[in-house]
Amino acid sequence: MFLNCHSYHSLRYGTISVKELVQQYVGMGIDTVALTDINTITGIYDFHRLCKKHHIKPIVGVEIRNDNQLYYICLAKNRTGIAEINRLLTEHNCEGKELPIYHPPFSEVIVIYPFNNFPAELHQNEYIGVRPEEVNLLMNASLKKYISKMVILQPVTFTTKKEYNLHKILRAIDTNTLVTKLDENDYCKKSETLIPPSQLLNKFQQYPQIIQNTKWVWEQCHFEFDYSTPKNKKHFTDSKENDFNLLKQLACEGFEKRYPNNDETAKARVEKELNVIHQLNFCAYFLITWDIIQYSNKMGFMHVGRGSGANSIIAYCLGITDICPLELDLYFERFLNLNRKTPPDFDIDWSWQERDIILQYIFDKYGKDHVAFCGTNVEFKYKSILREVGKAFGLPKEELDELATRSIEQHDINSVSRLVHQYGKLLEKFPNQRSMHSCGILISEEPITNFTALEMPPKGFPIVQFDMHVAEEIGLEKFDILSQRGLGTIDDAVKLIEEKQGIKVNIRNVRLSKDEAKCNEYLSRGKTIGCFYIESPAMRGLLRRLKCDNYKVLVAASSIIRPGVAQSGMMKEYIFRHNNPDRFEYFHEVFKKELGETYGIMVYQEDVIKIALHFGGLSAPDGDILRRAMSGKGRSLSALQKVKDHFFESCKALGHPEQLSKEVYRQIESFAGYSFCKAHSASYAVESYQSLYLKVYYPIEFMVSAINNGGGFYRTEVYIHETRMSGATIQNPCVNSSEFKTTLYGKQVYLGLMHIEKLESKIAQLIPEERKINGDYLSLENFVKRIPIGIETLQILIFIGAFRFTGKQKHELLIEARFLLAGNKPSYKHPTLLEEPQKNYTLPKVSRHPLEDAFDEIEILGFPVSVSPFDLLQTKYRGSVMAKDLAKYHKKKVKMLAYLISRKHVPTKRGTMYFGTWIDAEGEYFDTAHFPDNLTQYPFQGGGCYLLLGTVEVDFHFPSITILKMAKMPFIPDPRYALDKDKSLEIHHNIKEDVSMTSRKPYPQTHEIGLPRMKMK
Repeated sequence: MFLNCHSYHSLRYGTISVKELVQQYVGMGIDTVALTDINTITGIYDFHRLCKKHHIKPIVGVEIRNDNQLYYICLAKNRTGIAEINRLLTEHNCEGKELPIYHPPFSEVIVIYPFNNFPAELHQNEYIGVRPEEVNLLMNASLKKYISKMVILQPVTFTTKKEYNLHKILRAIDTNTLVTKLDENDYCKKSETLIPPSQLLNKFQQYPQIIQNTKWVWEQCHFEFDYSTPKNKKHFTDSKENDFNLLKQLACEGFEKRYPNNDETAKARVEKELNVIHQLNFCAYFLITWDIIQYSNKMGFMHVGRGSGANSIIAYCLGITDICPLELDLYFERFLNLNRKTPPDFDIDWSWQERDIILQYIFDKYGKDHVAFCGTNVEFKYKSILREVGKAFGLPKEELDELATRSIEQHDINSVSRLVHQYGKLLEKFPNQRSMHSCGILISEEPITNFTALEMPPKGFPIVQFDMHVAEEIGLEKFDILSQRGLGTIDDAVKLIEEKQGIKVNIRNVRLSKDEAKCNEYLSRGKTIGCFYIESPAMRGLLRRLKCDNYKVLVAASSIIRPGVAQSGMMKEYIFRHNNPDRFEYFHEVFKKELGETYGIMVYQEDVIKIALHFGGLSAPDGDILRRAMSGKGRSLSALQKVKDHFFESCKALGHPEQLSKEVYRQIESFAGYSFCKAHSASYAVESYQSLYLKVYYPIEFMVSAINNGGGFYRTEVYIHETRMSGATIQNPCVNSSEFKTTLYGKQVYLGLMHIEKLESKIAQLIPEERKINGDYLSLENFVKRIPIGIETLQILIFIGAFRFTGKQKHELLIEARFLLAGNKPSYKHPTLLEEPQKNYTLPKVSRHPLEDAFDEIEILGFPVSVSPFDLLQTKYRGSVMAKDLAKYHKKKVKMLAYLISRKHVPTKRGTMYFGTWIDAEGEYFDTAHFPDNLTQYPFQGGGCYLLLGTVEVDFHFPSITILKMAKMPFIPDPRYALDKDKSLEIHHNIKEDVSMTSRKPYPQTHEIGLPRMKMK
């Protein structure tokens, strides 16, 4: 009877989750029901599975609306029917085709029109839906001829009165209006709720044919779905056998290149993997990935294959990854094994600049009918919920800001704000909009619209209407096509080195940068600013604590820095054991045998699984549940609880002490969602070493590339500082020497025009383009004739020194600019054969303060270029100790003058503490710790230079300063405003700092870790 039910996947309309909807049907004893969300099939697979579980017949379909006008309800008779609905929506969403108001082109879909809008003639598969409140209208004689085509229509949108109000709020949010200003057509009727079937049938007892029609409709609908079979593209060639033969051929060719010495162990591993891949029908998956890599190589792009795919020697031989699994003892079963129920996926990174080209190739090669991005549901977030709901209630901006920025306890709770909180709470976890998954690509054997309608987000690539979890459940495994800036930096650096020095660096040769003494020395000292994944203060501190001087330790460091390992206290324990290998014992033989490489500490996902199996005695399937929970793919909390129960039961049976078992499981749990598989860490470590190699041997080219790729952890200023420390001379942007991006001439680095924030991007790109076509700019007048620019933008270029090639002072150029433009923005003028002679102006010389340029730079770029921040201080004092000597002052007080780079807020049991990163007057980095009590008296006061007094603590080779006192040091007043005291101090607020936050719990202290360092009897 219920042929028109909405879940909350009817975005900003429905109020009930799919699970709650099915539970309500079960509670009322309903045995047949339809899910028809508005213009989406997002929930049909979860709905189908839940209904089957509770022995309810599921009918799936879609309610078609256009601009909130209900056209009709579509019910799929079978899988072909849902595909027809999907294609109709896809053509509308992706091609802009109008939705037909009547007679959509269906053969396997039943169409139900609303009672107030149906065509004069109905096709065989078309019906009219009659709501209970519309029954009395059937007395109209003109309608009697349609009774044979009428069915019961009892829409379901909400359950309770509160949910009805929530529905209205959602409609107000969607239409961007107040709840009180909604038109009655904007929201559903009060009758759209679930009522007992007997009560519904009573309302139609005078029209038995309508009841019979309704039953006949649901009897026609039989949506069945096979979740067990893969839906990905089956073959790369034309058959399974030819796929296998091609894969084998490519693997053998790659083997000869990767293992020129014909390594017998590697050869046996290749044969073993090929057999498993063939048995599990994954040849096509490998070949499609190989094909994408081949295209990438042909285009000269650089990629990194990471994740568990790096456990495969076949992936290594095919060039998908650059990790030799034998070198790191990576076992293939972590990626693929005969017991695995779901296929794996490859994670492959490209430069952020090249990823879209790769994506376009995939769509072109495998066809738009078979390729789409995974979707994702963007949920209402806490702050946005309060803003959106508050706005719907008509709260002014000031109150909205207060709701969004202050905790509930601090809010002025009046009747309206109480309602905002009340309904905001109901909206938590509600989907708000559909978006594109960041990297997941689906390539299907059947047309992808057989499974889903597609949508076209602004990015320009179609997305399916469900997320990666649903995709996996129905048998569609994704290819993860990712992007990152680190690869762009490496790739650009290699090209820049060849352009400027004529040296071709084969950075893909991983042996090139794994055993370089100078690289290892940089690594152990944490000199890694700009290097992928190993440049943050926390990572540089870890490298120094470990004296990390080889690839394998870096692989471990890449994993233990992750929140799961650090949170469990295992990072701290690993550092201790790495530095003191003779001061601990393995507390159990299993840990010595399975985790000897990492001192008996769980560092990788594989380690956790090993301990669960070998210490806890869990079965392999339970180990897989753990693995999926740790990777964020497992969604069943009940299954995880069963594993936990089995673990403790098994530990007890094996005779392990209860306290030890609890601690081991605590470590296991702490990894959930954070741990890396070893292959993932290894892939990161390779890329880190590649970037480090370039930084060590080609520092200026590398840092210029880092700047052009948007840097990484720090702001641009830090990378420019590092470029200067590498031996470069930094030049301000110049219209005759700068490009859009930062450019290198010998050791002269000209900042790119892109760094001038107030300069329009199109102008910043046009300046070098025009110069390339028609030669250097001869003067300011010549520039103005060639570039369409307004007076304000031209002034910015003058202030930053972009016309210093003219030899004129800035005040001269400013006056000239006003003469030339006179407030106008001229259009582009083509160069003429005979240029009018330039007008000469004789202006008096004006004396300028030597530091005025620095203040111009701060205003325009956000940092000084021509001088150091220390040169702008009123004091000449530079501190009693320099960063390079801190390790000599353990437990001693030091006074330092330093420029703030970044600070990180970290919660502790006593309140929030900060960790600061600074540079001293020599340009070297050091770190500080600021405890909550100290911060109340000596807080941070924004970017700039500070005088620091603190005690040096050397923790395993890494010195940091625990701050006792801190004071921000004043810069000189801005000399450009010598006559205006207030104005002369404004610019100081432009000095920036990097601020990062974390909501994690405090890391445990050594005595809290609880991991025994002695063998337990």
